[in-house]
Amino acid sequence: MSDTLDTRYLETLQGYNTRRAALSIINTFMQRMAAYALSPVDFSILSLIHHNPGVTSRQLCDALGLLPPNMVVFLKQFEKRHWLTKSPHPTDGRAMALALTAEGTQLMKKAEKAASASDLSATSQLTPKEQETLARLLKKIYLKPTPAP
Repeated sequence: MSDTLDTRYLETLQGYNTRRAALSIINTFMQRMAAYALSPVDFSILSLIHHNPGVTSRQLCDALGLLPPNMVVFLKQFEKRHWLTKSPHPTDGRAMALALTAEGTQLMKKAEKAASASDLSATSQLTPKEQETLARLLKKIYLKPTPAP
């Protein structure tokens, strides 16, 4: 019996390959985000707020597939850390507009640079064109087209 396992069948499965690649990428990412005390979900939420000041928690939930009660926990944590402000939404009286504080903005500028470096490191064996192709193909899987009315 060989010490090397036969993984040929598993390697024919997109789910297996995607999961293995994701684990490799996320491990590198988590190491880089440890300096900022950010989880992948923290980073995603804060990045969306950073690039979309005035966004609502409902919009964040929809974009990231999170449940509203979970989002409340994240937002409270960000407020406690002085990274987030809330103000009345200009057009929806039931919603709050979310924005980063100056401290939150500085954090995200640094964290996003680290995230970009992490991605480049994790995919360094791919050419820039292959990186673009990989991103495009992955988006085709998770960004489902909206059906025509």
